[in-house]
Amino acid sequence: MKIVRYGLAVTIIVIASLTIQFLWFTPLTLNQLYFREFTRLAIADPELMTQLGLLANTPFDFYNDELTPASLSHQRALGKQATGAMAALQSFDRSKLSGEPATSFDVFKWTIQDLIDADDFYLQNYAITQNDGAYLDLVDFMSRIHEVKDLSGANDYLARLKAIAAKMDDQLALSKLQAESGVLPPDFIIERLLGNLHNIRDKPVASSEYITSFSSRLTELNLPEQETHALVAQALKIVEDSVYPAYDRTIAYFDAKLLVATSDAGVWKLPKGKEYYEYRIRRNTTTTMSAPEIHELGLREVARIEAEMSLIFAQQGYTNGTPAELLQQISEEARFQQPQSDEAKQALVQEYQSIIDEIKAGAGKAFHHQPKAALIVKRIPKYKEATSASHYSAPSADRTRPGVFFVDLTHSPPRWTMRTLAYHEGIPGHHFQIALQREITGVPFFRTILPFTAYSEGWALYAERLAWEMGYQDDPFDNIGRLQAELFRAVRLVVDTGIHHKRWSKEQAMAYFDAHLGDPNEAEVERYVVWPGQALAYKVGMMKILSLREHAKQRLGKKFDLADFHDVVLQGGALPMDILEQAVETYIAEGLN
Repeated sequence: MKIVRYGLAVTIIVIASLTIQFLWFTPLTLNQLYFREFTRLAIADPELMTQLGLLANTPFDFYNDELTPASLSHQRALGKQATGAMAALQSFDRSKLSGEPATSFDVFKWTIQDLIDADDFYLQNYAITQNDGAYLDLVDFMSRIHEVKDLSGANDYLARLKAIAAKMDDQLALSKLQAESGVLPPDFIIERLLGNLHNIRDKPVASSEYITSFSSRLTELNLPEQETHALVAQALKIVEDSVYPAYDRTIAYFDAKLLVATSDAGVWKLPKGKEYYEYRIRRNTTTTMSAPEIHELGLREVARIEAEMSLIFAQQGYTNGTPAELLQQISEEARFQQPQSDEAKQALVQEYQSIIDEIKAGAGKAFHHQPKAALIVKRIPKYKEATSASHYSAPSADRTRPGVFFVDLTHSPPRWTMRTLAYHEGIPGHHFQIALQREITGVPFFRTILPFTAYSEGWALYAERLAWEMGYQDDPFDNIGRLQAELFRAVRLVVDTGIHHKRWSKEQAMAYFDAHLGDPNEAEVERYVVWPGQALAYKVGMMKILSLREHAKQRLGKKFDLADFHDVVLQGGALPMDILEQAVETYIAEGLN
């Protein structure tokens, strides 16, 4: 018995020593370095852990009652950690690696360098906007991502509800520090975020999404009625005494700042604004392209796409007007209008699902692999409809929560946009790329979850074109919808760089949108104001993937196989564009041998 106890003690000591070694001291191998750094990052982000479903329903589910910190000290700690990780990485010899290990090294290095660079601009990145902030994000997180499947999940929900006020106050403190440094969102952004705050705060406590979503899920647990009432009562008290007062503090602060904010839209106005925009371009496109280069690229692509659209319009008998005017004309035609009744809108959700199911059934022509995770279509929750566009939400790691294509039915885009949107957000777009990434094996874990905007959004825009190439948009007006979506992304290149590099006003940006798309797109322009560079990723990424495909075709000739190419692009997970190019070059070299 003593020997058994001794052996058990030795085992525990060895495991503990290895764990400490992995997490805190110089790692023995590259994989241990990856494990250490991403374990640290994951532990520091409980909301991400919940979203990914990591350690869910296990004894190690230690994070489900916590929120991710939003304090400045937390952000600076991440930058310090990244600097240490880079020093550790440089102790390994990259020249001795090849294949996937070399790719993992490069992706890790790119990611760590980006975290280091981000730490230089923590003041320039608006802490609270109409699109971002705990006040908005946590409503969705608590109602949809945090699961209440048992009493433990319910108690964790209450613990997280109690933590909301502290997180909102931390973000408010960072906003105040930014303002003291000359970083304040434009007045029109503050007006929009105040509207969002009031939309959430002004509801009676019992009607708050924090309460209604919790209460509805509790009813599914079949707990004793008295216990359910007690849990809801606790939630009501937390929202009334803690959560809503935090909203009130945020509203009061921005009410005051609205009086002193300017209408200057671009980040050029901020301290280190030029350098910040250069960083945002680099981060979002994963290229070294400059703002002037991207602006000129956008102008050329707008002209090319409009020429293609004009030809199709003429073939359909539409000959009088610019592409923007003709887009507006067909948008108003009765045959393309979306129905407005709740019953009809629910039928549209089913129609989107049918579009997804149709292309999924035929995807084998272009893909060797499809995700195991399911994809379903849902309407955007009503509390988010005013400020949210259609979007994709990834499945959990264990696939118990499917991928979801959330459809915006409030703004009622014309029917000729439906297919393109479904292909972008669903199949073969975001769902194929993100769900497949979650399922890849044989690479370090971080490769299964890291996002790169140019890659993911570039792939989704490429998927729109691919669906047309596969014959799923053979109706001329569906093809107009595809080209309109690509034109939209080309206009973004011009508008984003116009705002942040050429110092356009919000009105100038809206005028350019209106001239080329027949809609000033105010909400879109406001998005670019607070997310500088993000809108560049779509078209830059798509054009890179298309150029790599064409390059592979020319080099391989008859040996080129579309499904093989898609395997190269998708089976390694999301990659910066230069690393993706290396992967394609390797594929070409192997194909030629």
